[in-house]
Amino acid sequence: MRHARRRIVRRVTRLAAVGGLLLGGTMVAQAAMASETPPAARPFSSTSGVPGASGAGDTGAALVARLGTARTAGDWIGADGRPVVAVTDEAAAREVRSAGAEAKVVSHSMDELKSATATLRSAPRVAGTAWAVDYRTNRVVVSADSTVSASDWARMGHVAAKAGNFVRMERTKGTFTTRLNGAQPILSTGGRCSAGFNVTNGQSDFILTAGHCGPAGSTWFAGNQGNQQLGRTVASTFPGNDFSLVQYASGRAGDGADVVAIGGGNGVRITGLADAAVGQRVFRSGSTSGLHDGTVTALNATVNYPEGTVTGLIQTNVCAEPGDSGGPLFSDGIALGVTSGGSGDCTAGGTTFFQPVTRALAALNVKLIVSAQNAGGAARSAAPSPASSTPAAQGAVAPSAASPGSSAPVTGGTQGQTLLARLTDTRNIGPGLLVIAGSLIALVATRYIRAEQDRKAYQRYYSATWG
Repeated sequence: MRHARRRIVRRVTRLAAVGGLLLGGTMVAQAAMASETPPAARPFSSTSGVPGASGAGDTGAALVARLGTARTAGDWIGADGRPVVAVTDEAAAREVRSAGAEAKVVSHSMDELKSATATLRSAPRVAGTAWAVDYRTNRVVVSADSTVSASDWARMGHVAAKAGNFVRMERTKGTFTTRLNGAQPILSTGGRCSAGFNVTNGQSDFILTAGHCGPAGSTWFAGNQGNQQLGRTVASTFPGNDFSLVQYASGRAGDGADVVAIGGGNGVRITGLADAAVGQRVFRSGSTSGLHDGTVTALNATVNYPEGTVTGLIQTNVCAEPGDSGGPLFSDGIALGVTSGGSGDCTAGGTTFFQPVTRALAALNVKLIVSAQNAGGAARSAAPSPASSTPAAQGAVAPSAASPGSSAPVTGGTQGQTLLARLTDTRNIGPGLLVIAGSLIALVATRYIRAEQDRKAYQRYYSATWG
């Protein structure tokens, strides 16, 4: 019986060792493939004509531009990552498909949709309302928050009916407000906001943040205590647009100017800028609620805040709360916008609007400070590389060393990772080699134990025979 148990143990051990060899070989192969340079992702954003913007074209946007607004009605990113273009005729649909994008035939062109929004804009202003073109449903959606009275809502309904039967009316929870009160907190006598992105004009550095955070001349302080003077607002636009520039008192953003804080001592390197695309997954960081994600639901949105109307905004389903105003919106290290306002909160969710970065930088005549890794090694490059669609590096940030609008340098690769994290990282070849080595040791050990047992058994048999 004892010998039978030993044989079973040896067989199980050998089988486990063989399985380990196969598993280790698979892990090494996967690590080798993961270490290869991936093909450049096809960008979905167009920044043509925007100074300092990424030069990569957008398949969907390029098709819309070529076909014209009379034959198209917007584009977005489908669930499979492919661009989708709304078209009004089959000939346009064939052209879209031949270009490798998906076509959706709709009833109303962008010209019709824009005519409807122009009708809404020409009507008497109602605070607490917003509208945007929903490309995917081929409608104009008009929203009203809880502050809009029944009479004002009825009046908006009459205006919408005149604009066209493709205008949809809906009530939304909460109220549309600016998020005054980033990712790092900055304070003034007007309230608390969040720093957005660091920018430069070549001579001095600035923080790009929301315009409603404060008029030109506002003095800003860093941190929650408000005891460190940060700088002064030198340019501000609100309403109409919603962006402003805070000039650093020292003139420089400091180390890590290409990093935005995302909370927990972490940050993301910014490698470029682009226009947002409907359906794109995005991230927002703010000094109140931290990091949250969602998708872009509409572009060129109009919001009637109590303080005034802002147009041309990015609409998302990312949540935000008071104090998050001015904080950065980004995707894969690409700067997209700064937080303007919205409804709801990060418990119940809501709608949040963002000022596009490309429009703000063009109006202010400044450039984004981007990662030197992406800008050919320049320590403070303001012009991103066309390859800025690659994921941004992330890692540990020293919060105490970070200044508003920037952070301490982010560590990339495996630096700053624990030993366990490095060993379990599927991109490393080490774990697979360790499994292979352990399996080989187990095989050798079982063979040695078997040989040693046979030798002792022979000695016992020989001794008993010749004793």
